[in-house]
Amino acid sequence: MTITTLSSRELNQDVTRAKKATKDGPVFITDRGRPAHVLLSFEEYQKLTQQRRNIADALAMPGIEDIEFDPPRADIKTHPAEFE
Repeated sequence: MTITTLSSRELNQDVTRAKKATKDGPVFITDRGRPAHVLLSFEEYQKLTQQRRNIADALAMPGIEDIEFDPPRADIKTHPAEFE
């Protein structure tokens, strides 16, 4: 896999080059010399987003602690069994 790095200016001047470079790997796009964006082929994007996670992995994701989740308590009532 080849990683290509382009400045925002280079991307604006030659979008076709950036799109072609995604065939070999991700394209890092920089703003003022710092990585700001990543351009991927659609196939690579699909590979990344179609990963199956188990519940433990999902709960361990960064930022999960910022999600508010307060489910209502289950109110389960039992009744005695009737045998005849």
